[in-house]
Amino acid sequence: MKKTIFYLSLLLPVLFLVSCEEDEEVTGQPELTLNNEINQAHFGDSIPFSADVRDAEEVPLSTLKAQLFFGNEMVEETVIRTKTEGEYNGKIYVPFLKDIPDGTATLKFVLQNIEFAIEEQNYNLDISRPDYPYLTFVTELTEYQMNRIDLYQYQVTDNFPQKVKGYIKTPVLDDYGNVITFGWENGGIIQGTEAPITFSNYTAGEYDITFNTLTYQGAPFITLEFAGKEMTMVDDNNYKVELELEQNQTIEVDGIPDIEQWWIDPDFFGSNEDGTFTFLPVTGKYRITANFEFSYFVVEAMQGDELATLQDDGSGALWIIGTDIGKPSLINEVGWNTDKALCMSQITPKKYQVTVIAGESVNAAAINFKFFHQKGWGGEYKNDNLTTNSDIVFVGDGTNGRDPGNLGLIEGVTLAEGATYVFEVDITAGKDNAVLSVLEQ
Repeated sequence: MKKTIFYLSLLLPVLFLVSCEEDEEVTGQPELTLNNEINQAHFGDSIPFSADVRDAEEVPLSTLKAQLFFGNEMVEETVIRTKTEGEYNGKIYVPFLKDIPDGTATLKFVLQNIEFAIEEQNYNLDISRPDYPYLTFVTELTEYQMNRIDLYQYQVTDNFPQKVKGYIKTPVLDDYGNVITFGWENGGIIQGTEAPITFSNYTAGEYDITFNTLTYQGAPFITLEFAGKEMTMVDDNNYKVELELEQNQTIEVDGIPDIEQWWIDPDFFGSNEDGTFTFLPVTGKYRITANFEFSYFVVEAMQGDELATLQDDGSGALWIIGTDIGKPSLINEVGWNTDKALCMSQITPKKYQVTVIAGESVNAAAINFKFFHQKGWGGEYKNDNLTTNSDIVFVGDGTNGRDPGNLGLIEGVTLAEGATYVFEVDITAGKDNAVLSVLEQ
């Protein structure tokens, strides 16, 4: 008897599964009739469709789906609720994609009732890239027509400033077409945005702006090279490169025609008669940013792929955050904005310096900045681990007119207008024993 009960207990799950499968059997017979012929389209089209739907067994309908496949990948879908039988109309969008050649896609229609019975119909759809007669370059004040000069290639020639910002849009070719826009995002031109593209030439005047609707390649963009490596565009005013540099390495900069008018940071570079520069800090990896707003190079020490931080032995990097100091001048004051923190130059191992000119890059009457272990909040120097014997600057302790670690000018002292001062922090004795000196040159 016990064996019989045991065998029956084994059979129960099987009987339950069979019962469930019977309960889940779909019912109904959806029927779908497409009313319009759909066999070709352009990238960027919205394809209209019309279909009559019903269920032969009068099971209520659920949805009609139009699905577009590029190969095995569904790239677009339109879903219509079909509460009753009858005619339904809709549109499905054909994505406008970069570098996709003309070809044949699959357009699938799927009608489903509430019991999950379905009817599918598949159609081949020939898709081609639109061959526009022209494009339009839209700036804040003016629209320029870009003429077709080759298949997918467009150009406008005009008198432009050295930098001109705008987005590109297409015309509408037919009743199914849409305006396609091209703008800037994540370091390149993409489709579907009006975020402005900053085209840039080495000089203002007459030049060509070009764009390709297949590859999304546009021109011109300034090509900058620093020490033989191309810089990438960060935004309208900044280009950067990250690379290993050796102390006393000779550096060539290409692509900045007015480089002789740039401010060259004496903490990081020496200027040579042949137009090259000598890199002054210790050997290591650095991020160099060419800042066109203020015409200077921002230099920041790195460790691997991240900005460097101060290490326990005094190596790494030291940063300045606070008021009354800025590079190349006080017009670009650091303030308490950590994004603008200044990386000090490590000319000799574990000694960090910043060179300033009173009245230009440092306030001659008062200062209030401090030293940080990183570009941001976190580790910082206070009066318990930073000392100085300077007769110009004191370290705040919270009771002497400055917060702990903030620097101030000694009472009765002002910096001599136009004079150069070097602030050096010596951390050769370790991170907890930093010594500040301030020397007038």
